Amino acid sequence: MKLISLISGGIDSPVATYLMICRGVEIVAVHMDNRPFTDEKNLDKTLNLVRHLRTLTGTPIRTYVVPHGPNHTTIARNCNRHLHCLFCRRMMYRIAEQIAEKEGADGILTGESVGQVASQTLQNLSVVNRAIKYPVIRPLIGFDKVEIIEIARTIGTYEISTLPGLCCTIVPKHPSTAAKLEDVLNEESKIDIDSLVEKSLEGMYVFGPETL
Repeated sequence: MKLISLISGGIDSPVATYLMICRGVEIVAVHMDNRPFTDEKNLDKTLNLVRHLRTLTGTPIRTYVVPHGPNHTTIARNCNRHLHCLFCRRMMYRIAEQIAEKEGADGILTGESVGQVASQTLQNLSVVNRAIKYPVIRPLIGFDKVEIIEIARTIGTYEISTLPGLCCTIVPKHPSTAAKLEDVLNEESKIDIDSLVEKSLEGMYVFGPETL
């Protein structure tokens, strides 16, 4: 099995990636670069996490870096701010699905768990899932934060994930926790989704296992 891992500089997604590698899954990492709404340190952390996982598990991990900041800007200017996190994740999934097709992967891997942030309520996860046809694998779905941190400490990713870095500054103050698919689709009709995905893919670059 091959999965596209949406990996960030945070704590959860490296743990999810590690668990699936241990299951014998081939991983291709995809990092959504949120600059200018984050900083260079977040990209550096992510690449260091991939290097660490590669060394820890002895497996090659090809890594795509995709510009996501312009998508945030377009969404924020045109769509309901309370739904921004859902638009963001649905866009991430669409881009990951395109890379999955390119890579011949079987699904998308994320570090999401139920209720940890606003976009991860059951209702919102359902709305996000509807953006793509590929299955989304969430090995941490029933874990709480303490359990995830314990694994991160054990495998040595926690120290990297908690290095200084600017958190995403475009997250709304009051994100929706119970979005309706109809509302999300109505708002997304205000922007050219296909064009945004295409531009993101055109701007991405790849680190091979030997170059990262």
